[in-house]
Amino acid sequence: MLVALGLLTSFLSFLYVTAPSIRKFFAGGVCRTNVQLSGKVVVITGANTGIGKETARELSRRGARVYIACRDVLKGESAASEIRADTKNSQVLVRKLDLSDTKSIRAFAEGFLAEEKQLHILINNAGVMLCPYSKTADGFETHLGVNHLGHFLLTRLLLGRLKESAPARVVTLSSVAHHAGKIRFHDLQGEKYYNRGFAYCHSKLANVLFTRELAKRLKGTGVTTYAVHPGIVRSELVRHSFLLCLLWRLFSPFLKTTWEGAQTSLHCALAEGLEPLSGKYFSDCKKTWVSPRARNNKTAERLWNVSCELLGIQWE
Repeated sequence: MLVALGLLTSFLSFLYVTAPSIRKFFAGGVCRTNVQLSGKVVVITGANTGIGKETARELSRRGARVYIACRDVLKGESAASEIRADTKNSQVLVRKLDLSDTKSIRAFAEGFLAEEKQLHILINNAGVMLCPYSKTADGFETHLGVNHLGHFLLTRLLLGRLKESAPARVVTLSSVAHHAGKIRFHDLQGEKYYNRGFAYCHSKLANVLFTRELAKRLKGTGVTTYAVHPGIVRSELVRHSFLLCLLWRLFSPFLKTTWEGAQTSLHCALAEGLEPLSGKYFSDCKKTWVSPRARNNKTAERLWNVSCELLGIQWE
């Protein structure tokens, strides 16, 4: 026992000594574009904390009018106040959006469309991870309902404004975890079998497939769309798992910061010349490969149609 403890201590000591080199390796790409956003309007979901907050900060710094769309308005106002002070941009606004409730999504969209005549960038950033089995206000399994269906509906409701403001972009945060995902059409809601780890993976695969199908349907409109893996980031996303919280704390020196995690979202929102890559999946600010399931056009189209049925909408 003492020998094992000594070996573990030595190993951890080695990791922490070499942390700067390892951190540099895992930090990933950086958004290099100098594009400025004066006069541009941006909506970011879940931007009251983590990656979304850092994304909002950078877009605000570049002069955009940024809407922080989040469930916790008090946290949103706190984040907005901090960003306004940091960037000297007063145009950082907070609006209520609960992606687990389609009524809230529709109310947000209705209010935004009444308030703004343009929308240039929509970043579907918010998400949940490793939740115990639960359902949204509309009866959807939580990972599917929030991570996929909530953003699916939000994008649909704001798409007209995006088209009117073209060129415009939609960026949806997915994850490398999509490689372990599968669209189980016979049990989308996890009622027959539920594993919260796989439920997250399934929803992240849905994000990639949504982006793929959306790009196909948006050809020629001037609106392009991208899926993003932000990296393994120190954030609140793992709050539902005690084990992951412990591991995140232990290995925090080697995880990406929220600033680093925001870089690929920023790259896909801002970088010039990305239009031919609409529908693709990015990691560390470059296009990367996706799982075979994420390249299945039939699955993408079927998921699109099933999503419309579940939400009671039409989207040709």
